[in-house]
Amino acid sequence: MARYARICEIEYELPAQVLDNQTLAQDFPEWDVEKIFQKTGINKRHIVAEGETASDLAFRACEKLFANSAISRDQIDCLIYCTQSPDYLLPATACILQHRLQLSQHCAAFDFNQGCSGFIYGLGLAKGFIESGQCKNVLLITAETYSRYINPKDKSVRTLFGDAAAATLIRASDEQAPCLDRFRYGSDGAGAQNLIVPMGAARQPLVAGQRPAEHEDESGNIRSDADLYMNGPAIFEFSMTRVPALFASLFDEQFSVEDSDLFVFHQANQFMLEALRRRLKLAPEKFITEFRHCGNTVSCSIPIALKEALGKGQVQPGKVITAVGFGVGYSWGGCVIRW
Repeated sequence: MARYARICEIEYELPAQVLDNQTLAQDFPEWDVEKIFQKTGINKRHIVAEGETASDLAFRACEKLFANSAISRDQIDCLIYCTQSPDYLLPATACILQHRLQLSQHCAAFDFNQGCSGFIYGLGLAKGFIESGQCKNVLLITAETYSRYINPKDKSVRTLFGDAAAATLIRASDEQAPCLDRFRYGSDGAGAQNLIVPMGAARQPLVAGQRPAEHEDESGNIRSDADLYMNGPAIFEFSMTRVPALFASLFDEQFSVEDSDLFVFHQANQFMLEALRRRLKLAPEKFITEFRHCGNTVSCSIPIALKEALGKGQVQPGKVITAVGFGVGYSWGGCVIRW
């Protein structure tokens, strides 16, 4: 009997601390509340408190999942943790979460460093583990705290990114056809410098007790080389080029755009998503957008959007969803989810 991987549950967690447009407008008087919303489509972002980490959010998202699903902790045989905000350089945060969540010691646990396409990559990994017979129940966790890397005087990124974690349960199922299908991936490291924290790792280590000098760009944003830098125009050009090509590769004579009931893309910002929707000629009612309340949450954005769409009744059993992630790396990935 065939065994296919299937998404069974999604839960997510946002930090309690809120950064709203009113606060940002006070910090950046040249941008009022309405201008910030028009540029981003975001009303507020959630930001971790002092001492709070991505794995703290991940833990709480998983606790929600266990509380709201029928699966027991000892049934999880693989924990996949997608983050660019690890607790430590080593060990892997996944191992720490395995212990903290009281999962079985027979549970595989590992991190992978991926950003905006991370959820798609994680689904592909989970599918591989399950459909090869290595695992039956995979807990895919995505968690990010980009706020730790953002200079508070850099409105180009501070207005966009929020912190979050999402926990997705993927289980083996005796379905008649794949529920996670048509995976496509791509990468182009030539664009690595366009979304990057230049200093802090092995290539450019930070010297203890020394903070790199801040500098101001032509738009008035202030940051240092230890802060997140985003080349907005380059990221937009990348997205307008790579995403349509990736999207087209998901379809053929056996599966057309019309066969997909819904489309969920990485929730980057309103301007980019609307440009992509128009470029791809997708109907607004089929195009999921759920980021006004949390901002761009990187690898968490697609599962958060799916969870919100589930709550609104947009995602129901039998629905076919085309999912696309893209961004930092450059990296991109897409797949089809049969709910």
